[in-house]
Amino acid sequence: MRRLFTLTAVALSVAMTASCSLFGSDATDGKVVLVTHDSFEYDQAVFDKFKADTGITVEVRKSGDAGALTNQLVLTKASPLGDVAFGVDNTFASRALNEGVFAEYRSPEADKGPQRYAVDDTGRLTAVDFGDVCVNVDPAALAAANVPAPTSLEDLADPKYKDLLVVEDPATSSPGLAFLLATVSQYGQKDFQGYWARLKANGVKVVSGWEEAYTQEFSGSSGKGKRPLVVSYASSPSAELDDKGKPRTAALLDTCFKQVEYAGVLTGAKNTEGARKVLDLLLSADFQSKVPDKMYVYPTREGVQLPAAWAAAPPAENAATLPAPDIAANRERWIEQWRAAVRG
Repeated sequence: MRRLFTLTAVALSVAMTASCSLFGSDATDGKVVLVTHDSFEYDQAVFDKFKADTGITVEVRKSGDAGALTNQLVLTKASPLGDVAFGVDNTFASRALNEGVFAEYRSPEADKGPQRYAVDDTGRLTAVDFGDVCVNVDPAALAAANVPAPTSLEDLADPKYKDLLVVEDPATSSPGLAFLLATVSQYGQKDFQGYWARLKANGVKVVSGWEEAYTQEFSGSSGKGKRPLVVSYASSPSAELDDKGKPRTAALLDTCFKQVEYAGVLTGAKNTEGARKVLDLLLSADFQSKVPDKMYVYPTREGVQLPAAWAAAPPAENAATLPAPDIAANRERWIEQWRAAVRG
């Protein structure tokens, strides 16, 4: 019996050592690949501290706008691009969930504020940030052209704003899709196509994503483009301050749609344990405190102090929303109808 016990103990020891080696390499030695959109920005010092604490190196791989990211995650779900993904938003979340892109994981940090924006009760996606997608204006450029600032969606179709607005393609951009949903909410399923036909006749420019629209086409950003009206965020003016600390741009708060961005562990991730730790990191106080300065959206964790400049760019009090089941059931049809109105 003693020999049997000894052999059994040795076998168990070897098995446990092998098991610890396998899982230990995931948790401490392994690299975690974080797949995200082009607008993801972070504080390297936070990731460096995370590496010092866990031994995990986070490799960030960017893949287009949020819509393009979601499409990539769906197309590669059998051989995922990484271990954890950030940037799928509430306008595209149902597609990723229906395709089984994300695995269940309930972070211990998720009940500190992110739970308020849960998509469902499966825990496959956890909210990291939120913001209001709204039309932004460059008042100085409009004043130079002797044109008053618009105040509503309907104003954008007025001939006085011809060739002044740039928007993102809703098929590839989450702000673009959020703005499309704002028009669906405003005009209804029967009439939103007609509104977009009027925007087309009024010279609206469509580009693939937020980076191009805001940093290249918008006159109020550092890119100094030609168009003084752009679809961006209610918080974007806090990044465009003059010498006195006042925003040079403004958001039209009656044109907004509420957007929430999520992260989740990818199904089939090579480093599942490491991916869970990275998701915990995205919800941590250290990371969440940097979200406003880095990505100009609001952290979902409660109690995070916002930059003082954000007081000059408040969120919309009545941003439009649509029920998640309605978005899931109609998103592709609405995009096709948008294409018919704008591209057709």
